[in-house]
Amino acid sequence: MLLTIQQGAELAQENLDEVLNEEKTLSIYNLIMDGGLGGQIIILILAILLAVGLYIYFERYLAIKAASKMDKNFMNQIKDHVTNGKLEAAKILCVQGATPAARLIEKGVSRIGKPLEDINTAIENAGKLEIYKLEKNVSVLATIAGAAPMIGFLGTVIGMIVAIHEIANAGGQIDIKMLSDGLYTAMTTTVAGLIVGIIAYIAYNHLVVRTNKVVYQMEAKAVEFLDLLNEPA
Repeated sequence: MLLTIQQGAELAQENLDEVLNEEKTLSIYNLIMDGGLGGQIIILILAILLAVGLYIYFERYLAIKAASKMDKNFMNQIKDHVTNGKLEAAKILCVQGATPAARLIEKGVSRIGKPLEDINTAIENAGKLEIYKLEKNVSVLATIAGAAPMIGFLGTVIGMIVAIHEIANAGGQIDIKMLSDGLYTAMTTTVAGLIVGIIAYIAYNHLVVRTNKVVYQMEAKAVEFLDLLNEPA
């Protein structure tokens, strides 16, 4: 009899532990679904912003990485071609380089024979165009980084409104379970908004640093080319 009672008590304790574990475990999916329609809409918007931000980041990262690759002997070859009067060969070399710096040099080579000021202006204008191409859609990441937390806070306000509405309709009898939808909305949207904003902010700053490196490379090659043209014959 005592053994049976002991086994029953152990079984009951195991069942109780399982129930407690199930109550403590709450998946992200359940948090979103329990947040009500308002919270689900906010989470959907944030998910779309995250997807757009990640797409822009990886697309720009690969483009900027490709733009930064350049043959170390490129300028030496350009110098040899220009010195020997092989301007067409220099242009072909620039086209094969297929980088922003190479396109700047190509613009300068095509202007050889004109005043140095005109060559410098042409290179500057081409540089502005190349920078614009490098920074394409990067500003969208900055917008997401700023907008995502605010959208999350909007969900917080919506959740608190829902909670206050439930309290007002409770007739003085406040039940925590009645407030769960509003509280879930408030908490999950805030966290989601901050996560998306942080990811977008880090991605934006990383792209800015990589872009600046390419811009410095372009400026260095342009200065080196202009110095080449200023060398005495």
